[in-house]
Amino acid sequence: MPENETEKRKTVCAILLAAGLSSRMGFNKLTIDFSGRTPIELSLAAFLDDCDEAVIACSPETLSAVHLALDRLEPELEQRNFPVRIVMGGARRQDSVYNALTATDADIASIHDCARCLITKEIVHESISSAIEHGSGVASIRPVDTLRSEADGMIVDRDRLLAAQTPQSFDRAMLLDAYSLLDATGETVYTDDAAIFRAAGNTLCYSKGSRFNIKLTTPDDLPVFRALLELRKEETKMKTVIRTGFGEDTHRLVEERALILGGVEVPFEKGLLGHSDADVLTHAIIDAVLGACAMGDIGQHFPDSDPAYKGISSLALARTVSERIKAAGFELVAVDSTVVAQRPKLGGYRDAMRQNIADAFSVDMDSVSIKFTTPEHTGPEGRGESMTARAVATVEKIR
Repeated sequence: MPENETEKRKTVCAILLAAGLSSRMGFNKLTIDFSGRTPIELSLAAFLDDCDEAVIACSPETLSAVHLALDRLEPELEQRNFPVRIVMGGARRQDSVYNALTATDADIASIHDCARCLITKEIVHESISSAIEHGSGVASIRPVDTLRSEADGMIVDRDRLLAAQTPQSFDRAMLLDAYSLLDATGETVYTDDAAIFRAAGNTLCYSKGSRFNIKLTTPDDLPVFRALLELRKEETKMKTVIRTGFGEDTHRLVEERALILGGVEVPFEKGLLGHSDADVLTHAIIDAVLGACAMGDIGQHFPDSDPAYKGISSLALARTVSERIKAAGFELVAVDSTVVAQRPKLGGYRDAMRQNIADAFSVDMDSVSIKFTTPEHTGPEGRGESMTARAVATVEKIR
């Protein structure tokens, strides 16, 4: 890439406002669970593709809700190397925004109320793109109802009006300059950053909002939000991609080693030789899962040249793989596997192995199938020299 193009690349920070009192809701609305995600999680997830970092402004009352959201999103944030900082908000919205603005050095600040947790990635992208090109991008929609002036009852031309939403994205330096020009008394309360930006003499540019980008305010809103999020989930399911991967592994049987299969220690005079615990079944399943996700193989993720993996439980490796595929947007749907061994008899350990694998990948045991077969005394497995495991895994990904 030419050097001048590299210089044009602007960094973007998402500023999420989570310091409100939720007075009209009657309880902390940022703790509400919408199909497993809180408003903070839903909001932050919409900004990950277009931003380099985030700053969340909270209050002492909402701090625990912020920490909960970050804990839940930690695997994805780590995968993306996406830093998130927390700052304390102020008494007014503009105070919270200012505290967040001074906590980042990004070129562009995209400010969003977490109460608008129906926000989509498309709306975020439009707002930020407008700010990069024009200095500001205020997500907005035109009113559709007939509007009248309360003073004289005259109809107001709705084609000349816009309803402002968030995100509102700005050139951060320009917005900080606007904040520096606020009235010295600090008495004026601005309802959004667009008003502050315009009060400093800047021209506002608008980006596409949505009629569904509404604000969670009162208990009456909850059924509407749940219905819209369920509808979005159903639409997302229609975009699900199903993928399948295959895995195979073989290890030699030797004396003075424990025989570990599916995380279960099976009594036998020999065990499998390997750098880790040599759990051939779990290794095959890991390779099948990674293959379905096109994420390489077990040797790439956990090389036997690394002393950190010496003697490690393969179930621990499976749990790590589970976190990594989830961070990449994949979910394990099902596993079918077969262990090829002449001895010992393994049927009595099947369900314990299934449960271990299911727990490692955070799926139900019904999603894991394990079969055993003997090679009728043929080949190295039949002669008791080794064991082989083969597995097929199915994953799904939301496009």
